[in-house]
Amino acid sequence: MVGGPACCPSGLGAPIARATAEELAGLLKAVADPARLQILALLRSMPNCEACVCDLTEPLALAQPTVSHHLKVLAGAGLVMAEKRGYWTWYRVLPSRLGELSAVLA
Repeated sequence: MVGGPACCPSGLGAPIARATAEELAGLLKAVADPARLQILALLRSMPNCEACVCDLTEPLALAQPTVSHHLKVLAGAGLVMAEKRGYWTWYRVLPSRLGELSAVLA
């Protein structure tokens, strides 16, 4: 079983401090957007759980700058990582971080 994130490793089974709640709220805010949830699902469905922004614009019906913004938010929350390959940046979902997030809500 995966534990929760560092801010609250035991999930929500006990009272948490305000600072802990704020850190967790930041993580939840990162996924509390339909486009970001779609991005995570799309990345998980791709080979190696990774894709370039150009692979995500059509399925999301969003412009490249909008997709890039959402990916930046997800990366800032530690849910995806970015890797520059030539001119393109590839994004990969971090399954362990998703596991931590689900452990908090379990």
